[in-house]
Amino acid sequence: MSVLPLTETRTNTLADYLELSKSRIVLMVLITTAAGYLVAAPQVDAILLLHALIGTALVAAGTNALNQYVEREHDAKMRRTQNRPLPAGRITPRAALTFSATVAIVGTLYLGTTVNWLTAALGAFTLTSYIFVYTPLKRISSICTIIGAVPGAIPPLMGWTAATNHLALGGWIAFAILFFWQLPHFMALSWIYRDDYSGAGFHMSSATASRQAVFFSLALLAVSVVPSFIGIAGVAYAIGAVVCGVALLAMSIRFFFDRSNRTAMRLFMTSNLYLIVVMTLLVVSARA
Repeated sequence: MSVLPLTETRTNTLADYLELSKSRIVLMVLITTAAGYLVAAPQVDAILLLHALIGTALVAAGTNALNQYVEREHDAKMRRTQNRPLPAGRITPRAALTFSATVAIVGTLYLGTTVNWLTAALGAFTLTSYIFVYTPLKRISSICTIIGAVPGAIPPLMGWTAATNHLALGGWIAFAILFFWQLPHFMALSWIYRDDYSGAGFHMSSATASRQAVFFSLALLAVSVVPSFIGIAGVAYAIGAVVCGVALLAMSIRFFFDRSNRTAMRLFMTSNLYLIVVMTLLVVSARA
């Protein structure tokens, strides 16, 4: 037996487990977690931040993998997800469950022992609410989108508690920014993949996606400037947040009048850029 096939198999297995963990989503989670930490920390402890990011990455990876385990039969019905490791048969359900549970448990314990137990509890809440509330609700009601935005907004709050070991208004404002950001972001996706979701039996908000995108973009614009009013950030941040918020709102309005996949994708990409820029501005302003 040659070495090359074995190497390829190992590479493919690693890639499959990274896909099972949704590594790109984990990266976005880490960006917002780091932002929450850097905004809150009086002095940056690089080792503590590293521990927080490692633990959060493990919990997020476990949550994503467990979600794919639960939804494997539904993923098999959707064109965009039918080639994922579970429906495609590259990873067995038992292996996926073992991996997801182990990684999530290890991540939670890691956060508790190296960061603090409040942050670990928030991570555990994120996992349980996402898997046991949001995931089954997707097959029952379109309210799932709003409910799912709650666990999705916890990472910056985890960063905040990692730095301070307590909840505070600033952490909740970071939570609110991410909460409202997720909604126009996901409304764009729900429109693009509306046929897939419908075919798999998911009750997403595609029918009212454009209207909700506008509403929640307005809410995001309002909440994004609050850090400047409570002393976390300065005027420069507020100006930048308004500029970014107006750009996202304009794209949402365009989507409202032109409900095409192309416009929805532009809204999705704009929302990604918005999050990176606003989180960067918030961190820079808070630490200035």
